[in-house]
Amino acid sequence: MSKNIIIGIAGGTGSGKTTLAERIIEELNEPNILIIKQDAYYKSYSALSFDERKNINFDHPDAFDTPLLMKHLRNLKNDVPIDLPQYDFTTHLRKKETIPISPHKVLMLEGILIFENKELRNLLDIKIFVDTDADVRILRRIKRDIQERDRTFESVYNQYMKTVRPMHLEFVEPSKKYADIIVPEGGMNIIAIDMIVSKIKQILQESEE
Repeated sequence: MSKNIIIGIAGGTGSGKTTLAERIIEELNEPNILIIKQDAYYKSYSALSFDERKNINFDHPDAFDTPLLMKHLRNLKNDVPIDLPQYDFTTHLRKKETIPISPHKVLMLEGILIFENKELRNLLDIKIFVDTDADVRILRRIKRDIQERDRTFESVYNQYMKTVRPMHLEFVEPSKKYADIIVPEGGMNIIAIDMIVSKIKQILQESEE
């Protein structure tokens, strides 16, 4: 009996999760595949002022609407379409608009804390953790937030020291033990990518039998 599979890709901020997901898609050559980012499921704190919102700890599990994420994953796994939330990182608010998403044979869920919640972990067929040195991750974070999220160097640095690094040590790094596969240096690890692609193909073949 055919089924939809969900692959979780976790790791610290700037670890290369997106690059790894893109390389897997490239090598898998499977047209019916979709990437969803945990970041889309940040809670919306519209009742707070902008200054209050920007001081929220966005690297803590409580910052995410995990029940909605799990509901959407179950729907997609059972061939039920969803309305994917959109999040504005410049205002720290969820947008009013959503994106209609239809079920796909392969779904990749990417996020820093997707292994932290046991119920969420149990929805994943393969769990991959991208393990990258902290100095590389912070440099990538600085570049991304300044170029893509209209942040200043000072704000990125302060957030990293205040919440990103402590939350990584408290929640992200310990969740590595739940991974089926740990990939050093993300999308640059060709051998790991080959192993992951082979495993996905195996699961897809078994699901068709």
